[in-house]
Formats: sequence, structure tokens, C-alpha cells
Amino acid sequence: MPDDTRARQRTGTGLGLLLALVLAAVLLTALPDDGEREGGGACVAHSVASWAPEKDLNAEFTRYGDDPSRTDDWTGGDGTHSVRLPDGRVLWLFSDTYLGQVHAPPNPFGESSTWREPSAPLVRNSAVVMREGRLERTLPAPLFPDPAPNQWRWPVAARVEPRSPGSSEQVLRVLLWVRTAGQAPWIYGVPTATEVATLSLPDLRVESVTAVLDQRLVPDASRRVLFGTTLVEEDGWTYVFGGDDGQAASRPVSHAYVARVPEGRLAEPGAWRYWNGSAWGKAGARPRAVLGDGQRAGVGSAFSVTRVRGTYVLFTMAAGTRGLTTVTSYWACSPAGPWHGPTRHFAPSLPPGGQVAAYNPQVHPELSGEGRLVLSYDVNWLDTGGAAAQLSRNVSLYRPRFVTLRAAPTR
Repeated sequence: MPDDTRARQRTGTGLGLLLALVLAAVLLTALPDDGEREGGGACVAHSVASWAPEKDLNAEFTRYGDDPSRTDDWTGGDGTHSVRLPDGRVLWLFSDTYLGQVHAPPNPFGESSTWREPSAPLVRNSAVVMREGRLERTLPAPLFPDPAPNQWRWPVAARVEPRSPGSSEQVLRVLLWVRTAGQAPWIYGVPTATEVATLSLPDLRVESVTAVLDQRLVPDASRRVLFGTTLVEEDGWTYVFGGDDGQAASRPVSHAYVARVPEGRLAEPGAWRYWNGSAWGKAGARPRAVLGDGQRAGVGSAFSVTRVRGTYVLFTMAAGTRGLTTVTSYWACSPAGPWHGPTRHFAPSLPPGGQVAAYNPQVHPELSGEGRLVLSYDVNWLDTGGAAAQLSRNVSLYRPRFVTLRAAPTR
């Protein structure tokens, strides 16, 4: 081959490589930097480094729940979420909640546990106000009325927002899950819709409820997605995480999804955008799961996400039978993933007896700080047929527990 031909080939190859590098640089420049791709020097793998019971919070919920002075206040519940209000108070939100009188031990079976009458009221949701670390009162319950017969609302994550973009007046937005009574395996209700309630401040009066995402037209109930199990604010966006009910369909784990809303516009359905696997799309197209293979990797129906330094960390119950006792975590450099894990597990303490399960791990950012995270988990009786009697026989069973943990870079 002549030398000039070789030279032209080398020149052509070099030019092609240069063009490829330029094109790659252009594409990288065009990629969004708002959480749709992995990157950032501050983002590194994280897992649970240590944890310990949060004794003060555990003791405070025991004190308040066992207080016999009122019959219309909270004595136990699950679905634990919290939000700090502008005046410094913390509002605790619960799903199914027991009210009624609590009696000192021994119970009617001669056991050394506080107890309530089996006829004590059970409401679908409640809210308890805490001031300076002390629970002081339960708002009239249920706080969020049933939307229709055989339907109910469970409150999940909440945020304080401007009443409207740019307004100086603040309101409280509370995400709600609407569920409809169903048969097995939907013993905890069929997922129906995601709503946003607006509450006035400081009096916490429910002003309105807005439907955000109706799932009734999705025929397979196990593929219906409810949003709001956890929120993360970043760069002018509120990222709203949700999940399906894969576990009710006999899959070991559920799938996680994410939407985002401009900060201050949670109550505007048209402002919501849902991750579809490659972009943020409007409602109408089905969201794409960001985590979950239906087997080993995935989430419980309720989970929590927080940002630790430059890394997003997700806490959920582990897959399989460990999901009754064990909290695990995943990490990512953006809300849309890719999510890595599961990483290190830990098993928080449970009441003795072996007939109880843990679920719904939730981080409480307003109580966290200085490198530590406050996380709650709920506890319930495993046998649903006899659960009500057991939870009245020992009221301490159906209450949140708290741990303080530290998530640190994985070495």
C-alpha cells in the first residue's frame, strides 16, 4: 500500500475519532443535570454504619399513648410520618389509629401490660401535635374524612408550602392514599388514588383535597402506583416517591417509582411529572419503576428516601421473609437512579413473642441532624384475624418505634 494511502487512512481514522469525541462532549453537555443521570463527585456508596434505639422518642410515645386522662386521643397507630410546622411544632400523621381509654396493668389476662377495651374506636387516620419534644394533643379524628363508602384515606408525607407560587402565606400539604375495601389478597384495601390535602396554618384546618393521580382505570391492582410515601426537596423540585402493591400479588417485593413537582405546587396535578425511564412525562403514560426486580431487589409498600451529603439513601424492609424483621437500604446519585443495593441490613428490636412484624421505615429529617438520622418503624400483629384482640390486650404493640442511625460511605 502506498504511503500516501496509509496517511489518508490514518487521517480519516483520527478525524472519525475526533468527531466521535466532539459528539460525545455535545451529548454530555446536553444531558440534564437535575437528577436524570448518575454523577457528581459528592455521591458515593452509602450504607448503615451504626444504629441504636432512640430512647427519648420511644418513651414519649409510651407516655402519651398510656395517658388515661382523655378518651378521644391517640393510643396507638401506624403509617408514621411527621413534618415540622413554621412555628416549630411537629405534626405526627398516622394511618389506622386506636383512640379510647387506656387502662393500667394488669390486663384481663393477668399480664403486666397496659390495655384498652376491645370496643375502643378505630379511625382511619389521625394527627398528633408535638411541641418542644412533648406530644400535647390529638386533632379531631379522623382528620381526613372518607371520600366515599368503603373507601378511606391514609396520610403519608407532608410539606409546608406557599399557598401559591410566590405567596408569603404558607399552608401544609399532606399526601393521601385512597384505598377501597377489597377481598384477599387486598385485606388492607385496593390502591385507588393519590390526593393532596391543603391545611391552613397555624390552626391545621383541612381546607381542600385535590386528586392528583387516579388509578381506578389500571385493571391490574398490583400495578397501581400510589405516590407520597416519602418526599425529598432538591434544586427547586420536590421529588415524590411511590410504590405499587406487588407484595399483595405474591411478589417478594414491590417496585419504587418517582415523580417530581416544582417546589410549592404539590396541589397542582398538572405540575406533576413522572419518570418514565428516560424523561419526566406528564400524567397519562405509565410511570417506570426506578427500583425493583420483583424478587431480590425492591421495596416494601412504604419506604423512605433521604439525602446524606451528596447521596440519596433509601430505607425499606428487606425482601422475602426478612421483610418482617429487617431494614435494608439502597443508594443512588439521583432520585431516578440507578439505585444500588441492597446494602447492609439491620434488625431493630421487636416486642417479645414472635408474632409481630416491623414495617414502614421512615426517616424524620426535622428530628435528624449532625450526621445522624432518626428513623421510625411500625409494629403490628402478624395474624390479621386475631390482631385487634392482641393489640387491645397489649396497647404497646401497635405503636411506632424509633432508632437513631448513621449512614456512612462504604469502604
